[in-house]
Amino acid sequence: MAPKRGGPPGRAIISDNRKARFNFEIEDTLEAGIELKGTEVKSLRTGKANIAESYAAEYQGELWIYNVYIPEYVQANRFNHEPRRPRKLLLHKREIGKLAGAVQKEGKTIVPLKLYFNEKGRAKLELALARGKKIHDKRETEKKRDWQREKSRLMKNLG
Repeated sequence: MAPKRGGPPGRAIISDNRKARFNFEIEDTLEAGIELKGTEVKSLRTGKANIAESYAAEYQGELWIYNVYIPEYVQANRFNHEPRRPRKLLLHKREIGKLAGAVQKEGKTIVPLKLYFNEKGRAKLELALARGKKIHDKRETEKKRDWQREKSRLMKNLG
């Protein structure tokens, strides 16, 4: 299965974290490069990665992403990679400092939203600085979504 086409031109989306927008209140987004091995890139091109349960954290002045699942590349045999290894994110020091400060001072979380190939064919990760939603906020979001769905059905039936 090849990566999905959609969104801005030249972007081949590999994995989309749809739960993140429901569980978190997204405040700021940015694009980060991701340090990968050769077999990981080949495996990503098949489009079977998963970022649903992953998160990013600062460690020794660098930003790392944890729990991203990139399956092993079948043809790589003994030169394969570990599917859930921590991977370094490629950002400027200023961006890392801003994100790490927001996590420490304001209690925010760094959540990946999308994993995709850009126009140049490089793997990129869209990160979001987010605050966790409370249960009542999630219920409110669900009510709004249900009402929008019902409203569109009524409008469709009327004309």
